[in-house]
Amino acid sequence: MCQESYYQFFLEHWPLIAAETLVNSWYIQRLCEELQRIAERVFLDKPKEYDFLWNCPPGTSKSSLVSILWQPWLWTRMPSLRFISGSYSERLALDLSRKSRDVVSSDKYRALFPFIKMRDDQNTKSHFANTEGGMRYAVGVGGTVIGMHAHVIAIDDPIDPQAALSDLMLAEANTWMTETLSRRKVNVMLTPTVCIMQRLHQDDPSGNMLNRGTPLRHCCVPGDDGWEIKPAEFREKYSETGLLDPIRLPREALEDALATLGEVGYAGQYGQSPVPRGGAMFKIDRLQYSPEAPKQWRRFPRRYWDKAATAAGGAWTAGVKIGMDLEKRIWILDVVRGQWDSDTRERVILKTARADGRKVLICVEQEPGGSGKDSAEDTAKSLTLAGFHCRLDKVTGDKELRADPLSVQVNAGNVTLQNGPWNNTFVEEMRYFPRSKYKDQIDAASGCFNQLARSRLRIGVL
Repeated sequence: MCQESYYQFFLEHWPLIAAETLVNSWYIQRLCEELQRIAERVFLDKPKEYDFLWNCPPGTSKSSLVSILWQPWLWTRMPSLRFISGSYSERLALDLSRKSRDVVSSDKYRALFPFIKMRDDQNTKSHFANTEGGMRYAVGVGGTVIGMHAHVIAIDDPIDPQAALSDLMLAEANTWMTETLSRRKVNVMLTPTVCIMQRLHQDDPSGNMLNRGTPLRHCCVPGDDGWEIKPAEFREKYSETGLLDPIRLPREALEDALATLGEVGYAGQYGQSPVPRGGAMFKIDRLQYSPEAPKQWRRFPRRYWDKAATAAGGAWTAGVKIGMDLEKRIWILDVVRGQWDSDTRERVILKTARADGRKVLICVEQEPGGSGKDSAEDTAKSLTLAGFHCRLDKVTGDKELRADPLSVQVNAGNVTLQNGPWNNTFVEEMRYFPRSKYKDQIDAASGCFNQLARSRLRIGVL
């Protein structure tokens, strides 16, 4: 029974890895079934149907299911199977691998599956093997896997909640998964990648997998039914209590987590969403839209540029145009955005200025440091020589602090977007900010609004 059913194997071997009695639940059996379906194709040497992503809260035995007991069960069906496991830290990856090795070395496992014998000459926490050619290699994110090729790759929490606040560490985790692990397969058509994690950021490894465009099965089981649940049929499992697991994660525990983590932290770890209920910093459902802009202004529109200088990659250059009407409503009128080299960028800024007209004040963000100062001053000189009024804005404070005044206006329902092809990308960036993949449009919009709010009263006709 254990050999034929991973769920039965999990139940039978749980006492080997935990002193506590198992608190079973529907999602444990379902995850076992999902993992077995993936494995059966590996056993038959068939092409994989998809990679697999499972988003779930902490405290749901996810590491026990994916990182500790799955590999020992895989060997019972395919002793020659090679398995690579990873986690956000090498220390965690090695600890999970050690627990898995302890299962394979246990009296119970050896009695049930005597044909699995460990090799004495390759038996460490990070890399152990059996006499049939099967092996497990454990590694932390960013670690080397040179020379290793797996039939199955399993990633358990490739990034932790604190690291998800760092664009650099997000990029490192995503690059490692897509550029390093993707080459560590016995056969790219056969080897599945399984990732189990909390959803922490728009551009975390979950978001990266969802946007990659390759076949992916995505299951999402948040702590309660106030969030997106995937697949939709799982929602029936919440129907009685509204909770994923009323024993492990009762309402009181979720409320305590919300009080401790705050809305953003709770949304990621328990709601499996980078955005809290109702939106993050910006409540985008309170934005208004209009096909036409006002004819008269209390404060005439201006255009603010947040510059980048990378063509076809990296950060974006964004120029946002904002005005205030006679009723003191804020209007976001236009966004120009692109990934241009410095020469193309300067030509676009000048072309946009000519299209806006000479009444529109142009503001350019001046970042700290010599290069930022020189770049902003060069743009200002070019625009001034062309007859446009330009102002440099020396930014201070972090992005969230600078965005706060604009978020107040958005959340009060006082911001209108003029309809345009730029609306969707702008609103999506606003939806996830400050945990958005890119922040250039919101940086420019925040800078523009802050300049507008500091300006003297001015009435003009567009």
